[in-house]
Amino acid sequence: MSKNLVIVESPAKAKTINKYLGQDYTVLASIGHIKDLPAKELGVDVENNFEPTYEVIPDTKKRNNKKIVSDLKKAAKASAAIFLAADPDREGEAICQHLAEEIVPKKGDKPVFRVMFNEITRNAIKDAFIEPKQIDRNLVNAQQARRVLDRLVGYKVSPILWKSIGGKLSAGRVQTVAVRLVVEREREIEAFVKTEYWSIVADLAAALPP
Repeated sequence: MSKNLVIVESPAKAKTINKYLGQDYTVLASIGHIKDLPAKELGVDVENNFEPTYEVIPDTKKRNNKKIVSDLKKAAKASAAIFLAADPDREGEAICQHLAEEIVPKKGDKPVFRVMFNEITRNAIKDAFIEPKQIDRNLVNAQQARRVLDRLVGYKVSPILWKSIGGKLSAGRVQTVAVRLVVEREREIEAFVKTEYWSIVADLAAALPP
């Protein structure tokens, strides 16, 4: 009999969750994102609604990503149903979307569910599997918008900093705005003109109220 496949982000979580769910489930870990924008090109079509192009993250010395994806594909093919259980936030939702795109059999003959929990306890896990959901496309789009902005700002502006200032400076969606606020405040401080002023405090007494 085929088991149900559960995919989480962390191998440590996988062991604990597998213990709670029992023998009818196989719990594996994606170890974070399996897909991202390409490292050596922009990966965003600015002429076509800023459409991103994702690819399976290449292998590194510390992570054999192709093997991770291959193992997940094999497990998905042999499973009765697939439960995507990445973290309950927009990054987790994007991980689930990419897992669904990459490892779920294309025939569409296996049910795919999204399960979320905020703590790794027996009750929380059991409750999450009682009412599984579908992937939230709004959260996926939110993560995708953030990722595209990160890429556009970092990929386009950082080289300008290298040429004009030098060093290993970088620009980013958040840090560049924060630096601008700091610069504006520093300019206000430098432009401050000292002026003399007095504070007068008086204690008055009278027989009748004024």
